[in-house]
Amino acid sequence: MNGEPEFGAPLDSFSEMRRNLEASVLPLATSVDGRRFSLQTSLYGLQLQAGGYVVLEGDGLSRLGRVLTLELDRELSTELTLAARAGDARDTMGQVQIRYARGDGIIVEGDPAPFHDVPVRVAAGPEVQAWLQRSQRPDAKLHLGELMLAAGVPALADASGFDRHTFLCGQSGSGKTYSLGVILERLLIETDLRVLVLDPNSDFVRLGQVRATADPALAGRYHAAGERKLRLHVAEIDPATQAALLRLDPIGDREEYAALAALLASHTPPALEALDGSDHPEARRLGLRVRNLGVDRFAVWARGEQGSVLDAIHDPGIRCVVIDLGSLPTREEQSLVAGAVLGDLWRRRQERSPVLIVIDEAHNVCPAEHEDQLVAVAAGHAVRIAAEGRKFGLYLLISTQRPQKIPENVLSQADNLVLLRLNSLADSAFAEAAFSFVPPSLIDRSVTFRQGEGLIAGKISPHPALLRFGARVTEEGGADVPATWASAR
Repeated sequence: MNGEPEFGAPLDSFSEMRRNLEASVLPLATSVDGRRFSLQTSLYGLQLQAGGYVVLEGDGLSRLGRVLTLELDRELSTELTLAARAGDARDTMGQVQIRYARGDGIIVEGDPAPFHDVPVRVAAGPEVQAWLQRSQRPDAKLHLGELMLAAGVPALADASGFDRHTFLCGQSGSGKTYSLGVILERLLIETDLRVLVLDPNSDFVRLGQVRATADPALAGRYHAAGERKLRLHVAEIDPATQAALLRLDPIGDREEYAALAALLASHTPPALEALDGSDHPEARRLGLRVRNLGVDRFAVWARGEQGSVLDAIHDPGIRCVVIDLGSLPTREEQSLVAGAVLGDLWRRRQERSPVLIVIDEAHNVCPAEHEDQLVAVAAGHAVRIAAEGRKFGLYLLISTQRPQKIPENVLSQADNLVLLRLNSLADSAFAEAAFSFVPPSLIDRSVTFRQGEGLIAGKISPHPALLRFGARVTEEGGADVPATWASAR
């Protein structure tokens, strides 16, 4: 082109040489301590992934490893000579930047001796499954789905691990409710652990209804409680919760607060609607407060001999109690029931009856920042159970899409993590800081998870596992808002 240099042929030669060099990078691993290793591999036909399993074979030994990090790296080669084109006076000199993958991992099984430049390959599914079977504890296993990076290998969680507190997190649309349902179903099938669910969105109200398409073997073993009306008796609510309900301050409202304490301490505390007719002025003032706040019109109150939800949660014949907070018409009633249930479990902790307490949408039930006294009561009970409940058989499973909205004293007590997709890098960084026992690179993968994919780690999975959750046994509750408004006209 009129005196301008033509680079076509040299560039083609340069690109071809770079491809050949990059394709020649061998998959090799080196370890200086026999427990951790670094690796390199070509980008061409790349099969290794962070979180995946590999076999390292060399020196007559075979080791099973886990890749923890894998990222693109570059390195300049020595100066190369590109052959001159016809008519050129001399060859072209240049350097080639070679791109390849570099990473780190751990040895999970095999001789712990150091090694150098050992060939690496992806572990086959049967090899991973055989290792898992050798390393598993004898406790009951929960078949939650399939490992993401080992096709055909079931993802199993240790049932005994739920005697630690568990944190489940995933953004809206990540499959959080579905996945939590899988976990609860498998616990009800494989163990005798009782389950109590605080359900603000009515997502688990159909946990007793088996799907027509469910696996017959699982469906035949599945048993859950039937439905009950969500009701409370005033007399069974602890004084602190009643004071919060009536917005009483022990100092600012000392006369009314004292009157409430006296009424609750009596053998036959009067009904809320009967306070107006009391002979005591302070009781009548309490009645006025009840009427002004609309507390006497709450739909949650049990009448006469009607049963209470607190009876159900202590009934040994009921394996699972779903407390449908979403069925209550006001936020105050939801907070009242949550506080009453958690408070009653703590008050009767000396019975040491093991129960898994599931708090779904926990950023609403027990948030770090309290909107009012009732919410503060529920949050206070959750913090207390998180700190001391385990020794009494009270195990928490906190589920949320807002990890930073959960009280720090609850989150810090969780020894198990179930993580689904996180859209926010800030939430991912927060999870990394809160759950330092999980390799950060695996938490980082959460931003790439598809719906129903997740990570489990902790006592429920001593080797952190990436998985796809399997099929549900029961129907999902709740309801989505129809999106027909977005259809093309």
